[in-house]
Amino acid sequence: MTATHAAGRKLKDAIFDANQACNEAIKLHGADAVTNATIGVVLDENGKLATLPTVEKIFRNMDFSELVSYAPISGLPEYLDAVIDLTFADNKPNAYFGAVATAGGTGAIHHAIANYAERGDAVLTSDWCWGTYNVICVETGKRLETFKLFDDALNFNIADFAVKVDALLKKQKSLLVILNTPAHNPTGYALGSDEWEQVLNVLKAQISAGKKISLLVDIAYIDFAGEKNSTRAFMKKFSDLPGNLFVMIAFSMSKSFTFYGQRTGALIGVSPIETIIEEFKNVGKYSSRAAWSNVNRGAQALLVKLAANKELLPIYEAERTKLYDMVKRRADVFVAEAKACGLRIVPYKGGFFIAVPAAEPAAVCKKLHDDLIFAVPLKLGIRVAACSTSLDKMHGVAEKILRAMK
Repeated sequence: MTATHAAGRKLKDAIFDANQACNEAIKLHGADAVTNATIGVVLDENGKLATLPTVEKIFRNMDFSELVSYAPISGLPEYLDAVIDLTFADNKPNAYFGAVATAGGTGAIHHAIANYAERGDAVLTSDWCWGTYNVICVETGKRLETFKLFDDALNFNIADFAVKVDALLKKQKSLLVILNTPAHNPTGYALGSDEWEQVLNVLKAQISAGKKISLLVDIAYIDFAGEKNSTRAFMKKFSDLPGNLFVMIAFSMSKSFTFYGQRTGALIGVSPIETIIEEFKNVGKYSSRAAWSNVNRGAQALLVKLAANKELLPIYEAERTKLYDMVKRRADVFVAEAKACGLRIVPYKGGFFIAVPAAEPAAVCKKLHDDLIFAVPLKLGIRVAACSTSLDKMHGVAEKILRAMK
């Protein structure tokens, strides 16, 4: 009975499938015996969901009517201002800004793909990527194409990026590019300053020929990538860009505020032209009304209260840094042990996940079940979640992956 464009659609999510298998193993063997390297949330050293005490304190003390009331379709104005300030910190480019509240970072990505890629056109991202990009492309009548994220030496593959951008713009008049950095999902990679220069030079060369390019930067994991301003320094490069190179940033409260299920985020627009920002806000508001009408007012109000409180904000940031340090210690163990045992991994610079290239990821992950280790099989390899694997359980995982591969 479905419309033809929806016929046959069935979501298969490798991440949640792997987590479900892990939960079944926990029922049989107990949580202490099982290593959960699947899910993209921070679990503490006892395997419990880690949350930020200051966020919880503010949330519990909020007036109930503020939690359940409608928010404006575009979002609370104070929320949108706070989102822009938190996103850039001390690295605001010389530009005009706009924002629209979305249902998590996923909603931000949805709006960018829905409104800045022509139906039937390709959207470009890296081959190592979050699979939901493709789901959103299919849902909105686009298709996802990829460039190789790494060259043979495991450096950022600017050459393949340039080739793919050029090839697509020979076929279509505009292009949406999605880059997930820093703390890339699923690899933990981050573009350096020189690599950002190369990317922008490739895009500027194309728009000089009259093409339109939109660049979406997915920063969902940025606060688990390192020091606040150093991880955002690249944003200064978005100053004084040409008018037909439009930058968007997908902001999420899920990771940075441990507010995963509250589904609150924003899409931010950056342009040297004010009318482009007005257009961006108008189309974002229209899409929001069509998709979810408005998003969680309570979460927006919480962020406003936190951002405005000069006493609580640094306490919250210190709590978040503790979680970052905990995840980093786990990742450091895996990286060091991978090097020691000869397991080849892609360059990890920060974030929730580490990636291991593998010819048969599903078979390797299945073999790991013998050791009660659960990771996520992807097209190009295996994703190991440092965010959910305790420090104690992380020891030995790299060697066991290598053994499973053999």
